[in-house]
Amino acid sequence: MKAGIIRCQQTEDMCPGNTDFKVAQEGKCAFEQTGPVEIVGFVSCGGCPGKKAVTRAKMMVDRGAQMIVFASCIKNGNPIGFPCPHSAKMIEAVTKKLGADVKVLDWTH
Repeated sequence: MKAGIIRCQQTEDMCPGNTDFKVAQEGKCAFEQTGPVEIVGFVSCGGCPGKKAVTRAKMMVDRGAQMIVFASCIKNGNPIGFPCPHSAKMIEAVTKKLGADVKVLDWTH
C-alpha cells in the first residue's frame, strides 16, 4: 500500500519525520492495521488553519497514494506538546473530499 503523509508546518524545523517513515516501513504503530506501507508523499498542512491539507491530500492521491495519514504532530502535538486546534476539522475535510475509497489515518506513532 502507498501512503501520503501530512504533517504540521510548525514542526518542520524540529522534526525531519524519520519516525513517521520508520513506523510506516515497518508496519508499526498506526500502520499495524495496514502492514508496511511505502511513503509516496510527505507534505505539510500549509500552515494554520490547515486549509491546504485538502488539496495536498488530493494531489498525493492523484499521484498514487492509496491512503492519507496525518502525522502525530497534528493530532497529538509531537514534538512541541501542542496539538493542532484545527485537526478535527482538517481531517474531516480531507476525508470528505477523498471519499470512502481512500483510507485516512489520524496519527502515525
